[in-house]
Amino acid sequence: MGGRQGLRATAWAESVVGEVSRTLAMCNPEAALLRQEEIFSTTLTQNIINPILKPLLLADPEPSDPCGKECLRLLQQLHKNAEQLLDVTEQSLLSLRQRSCCQPSKGLEAILLLSNTNHVLQAHMEYIKSYTDCVVVQAFQKVSKKRRSHRKALWQLSPGISEGSEGTTLCKALHQPLVHHVQKYVFLLLSLRDTLDEKHPAQELMMRAVTLFGNLESFMKQALDQAVATQALWPSLNSRLRDVLCAPTHRLLQDSQDIPVVVTPLQAERVLLFDDALVLLQDHNVHTFDLKLVWVEPGQDKCVLHILTPEEKFSFVSSDPKGQVAWQQKVTQAVCQALCDKKDLPVLGSGQEPSMPPEYRSVAYTFHREGRLYQATYEGDWYQAKPHGKGTLKWPDGRNHVGDFCQGLEHGFGICLVPQASEDKFDCYKCHWWEGRMCEYGICEYGTDKVYKGYFQAGLRHGFGILDSAPQAPQTFRYTGHWERGQRNGYGIEEDRDRGERYIGMWQADQRHGPGVVVTQAGVCYQGTFQGDKMAGPGILLCEDDSLYEGTFTRELTLLGKGKVTFPNGFTLDGSFSSGTNKGLYTQGVLDMAALPPDPSSTRKRQLGLGAFPVESRWQGVYSPFRDFVRLGCPVELQEALLGFHVQSSRELHKSQEYLCGERSDPKDCMGSMEDILTELPQHREPEALQQYLRKALSNSRHPLGKLLHTLMLTFQATYSGVGANKHLQEMAQEEVKQHARELWAVYRGLLKVALQRQGQTLEEENMETRDLQVHGLLLPLILPSFYSELFTLYLLLHEREDGLYSRGITNLSLFPDTKLLEFLDVQEHLWPLKDLKLTSNQRYSLVRDKCFLSATECLQKIITTVHPREKLETLEKTYREIEATVKRVLGCEYKLPMDDLLPLLVYVVSRAQIQHLGAEIHLIRDMMDPIHTGGLHDFLLTALESCYEHIQKEDMRLHRLPGQWGTRELW
Repeated sequence: MGGRQGLRATAWAESVVGEVSRTLAMCNPEAALLRQEEIFSTTLTQNIINPILKPLLLADPEPSDPCGKECLRLLQQLHKNAEQLLDVTEQSLLSLRQRSCCQPSKGLEAILLLSNTNHVLQAHMEYIKSYTDCVVVQAFQKVSKKRRSHRKALWQLSPGISEGSEGTTLCKALHQPLVHHVQKYVFLLLSLRDTLDEKHPAQELMMRAVTLFGNLESFMKQALDQAVATQALWPSLNSRLRDVLCAPTHRLLQDSQDIPVVVTPLQAERVLLFDDALVLLQDHNVHTFDLKLVWVEPGQDKCVLHILTPEEKFSFVSSDPKGQVAWQQKVTQAVCQALCDKKDLPVLGSGQEPSMPPEYRSVAYTFHREGRLYQATYEGDWYQAKPHGKGTLKWPDGRNHVGDFCQGLEHGFGICLVPQASEDKFDCYKCHWWEGRMCEYGICEYGTDKVYKGYFQAGLRHGFGILDSAPQAPQTFRYTGHWERGQRNGYGIEEDRDRGERYIGMWQADQRHGPGVVVTQAGVCYQGTFQGDKMAGPGILLCEDDSLYEGTFTRELTLLGKGKVTFPNGFTLDGSFSSGTNKGLYTQGVLDMAALPPDPSSTRKRQLGLGAFPVESRWQGVYSPFRDFVRLGCPVELQEALLGFHVQSSRELHKSQEYLCGERSDPKDCMGSMEDILTELPQHREPEALQQYLRKALSNSRHPLGKLLHTLMLTFQATYSGVGANKHLQEMAQEEVKQHARELWAVYRGLLKVALQRQGQTLEEENMETRDLQVHGLLLPLILPSFYSELFTLYLLLHEREDGLYSRGITNLSLFPDTKLLEFLDVQEHLWPLKDLKLTSNQRYSLVRDKCFLSATECLQKIITTVHPREKLETLEKTYREIEATVKRVLGCEYKLPMDDLLPLLVYVVSRAQIQHLGAEIHLIRDMMDPIHTGGLHDFLLTALESCYEHIQKEDMRLHRLPGQWGTRELW
């Protein structure tokens, strides 16, 4: 009876205070706000913090059980938030006092409630959150059982409380003052706003504060309702489930006991929707699904709702459509709030939450089901409950994959690190992926320090690629060639740096198999058929001195059985060969010494690999990706997969996130994206514009033509540089350069065809003759510099003997003064440019050197500064014009030089120009020149130059006479 009287008295007192406050608010809202802050500050200190929270913290200061420790932690947090709320209230009270008493001139903007509303709201929200956390786990009830000293304080606040109701009384005492306080904030702020003029500067701040505190009131009501509903859930669960699910962060939103659903195919007994998780209870098992990774899809049946999660897909089946709609709304709203990290309306004014959760999300998740992703943590973009977009996968064993994903699989560019058994060793795969497997172009740096750069298919090396061993490996090698299903297969080049050997030929199942050539550092070459990595059957051997062996070999490349040796002097040895251990080579046969010495040209014809490896089939693995790219219409999404990428390759950065993110160059750099390339291409079809465009494209590795040329340069260097610089490979290299030009032209035509098709146009067909003219006249001059160094070296080696004879002849001719040499070469005396000879007082014509035909000589010397045959032929033509111009000046009239006059004059100019390796230059011009020049002036002048070269090298002129039609005059 006394308790009820006390409650009635308290209620009457509150109503009186409320009436007084309303009356005060009508008269002076600012004074009412000040009074309200004073009351709330006193309430926090005298009714909440000191009499309740502090004694509760002492109820069990050092609990030993986990439950007690959790309750103590929550009460400590609540006490901390109450102190913060008191501090904010005191700050607000101070701002109101300063305005009303000390500094009334200050505007309303100085009031904390208006100037920093968010700060005040945040303190209220944090308090109510920590309070509801305690309510959810029944912290007040559990602690109040252990300490009774606060009963007196509770009795003063609520007289007549019964035994066992302390927890409920605590809940009311700790939250009701806050609820009433926020309600009065809204009322008083509205009253204050009504006193202001519509154009008052504080009007906008006032409206915002009213809105936010109204939102806070709604937030508090929902938070309290959810906490009470969640607290009421626990008694309906057994102790095991309660221990798993009872957490202060959980808030119950929906229970299948209220709106029944059947879960298929999981057959869950009960469904619980919390604000952060969807929980299915099944046979004492708990299946928990993070709401941020839950997708909701209505089924075709109005009673069915599909739920998608990263590792499960199930459906809710309701008995009627209303149940399906209720669950769909509840789950959808919960997912939206979980993604926005909100419990209710946007209290701090950050905008309304979406009515539907986004299909694309960015969340971290660890996979728990057995399978490919077991225990892996994915952090990145999701779509329809599957990794989709950019993300990172990390396994506990150290594996990492960073890159693009599609429908749950690695798809697009990615970098994968796979740890090796040894410490700090990783295999690093930087490549493109297709449905979870490596494909297209990639770079792999292995823990063994091997590096592979090339193409993949279905996770295996497939197509063209380069595998390089570590520099410090016991056996260093490099393989450049074709792969099939992870093994060397097709045409390829392997260099064994330790043995100083290079194998050029066919492979099968990772072994040398089929026709092949072995080139050694000593200049010895083998050609034959290989099986199981060894040469078998007949073959040929070419030595550095041009000795030739044709016959059979052992698997270790030693001579065995019938064979024939042809020596450089023409002698032949035909018989049987054998070798013993440390006993050298034995032979029994016939030595023929009657044969004539071989023609040097026949020695040059001893070229390897021509019939064994048709030039059209050597590098199909390089050409094919570009052909396929063009055939598919140059899809933009395959541009990087074709052209490759630039990534950081420092091994020290393997573990850094910056490295994993892949510092790749943008495929749109330099010449733009593929769309830009195709748009620009048709604009450059005139010869001059096309040449400029092709030069620019070929020099850019981000353009299909530039990338193809760069790759072909790598194959050329792998074949013909270093050990491969062997004169017997010259013709093989020469035809390869021409084939590369044809393939590049085909790619250009394919790109142009695609570009025109996109503009609704067609590309006219090109006949063989037109194609050859374009290849030799337009493209070959542009690409030859890329191969020139290796190619010209082969020409130098092949024509070394002839150039040696030529050099001795040039040396001998250089001993002649000008007039003596002109006389010796039978140059008609009336053609001598004696006016060019400037004599001093002690000089004679017979002793002057290097003055006659000086302009022609200097012009011819420029032939070694050019690369392409066309440029060299143009230099030769200019030399011819300079000779004619000099003769014209001497004679004072036009004069067409006949061959009898031109040839000795040209020999004179060649001898004075002293061009090294002229034979190599001439043969390169002849082999690589444009067929259009055949039979023309350039062909005629090249023939004349060849004749001069041959005459100079035929005779040692210092000791003998110059042969031929130019006379038999003695040197002196």
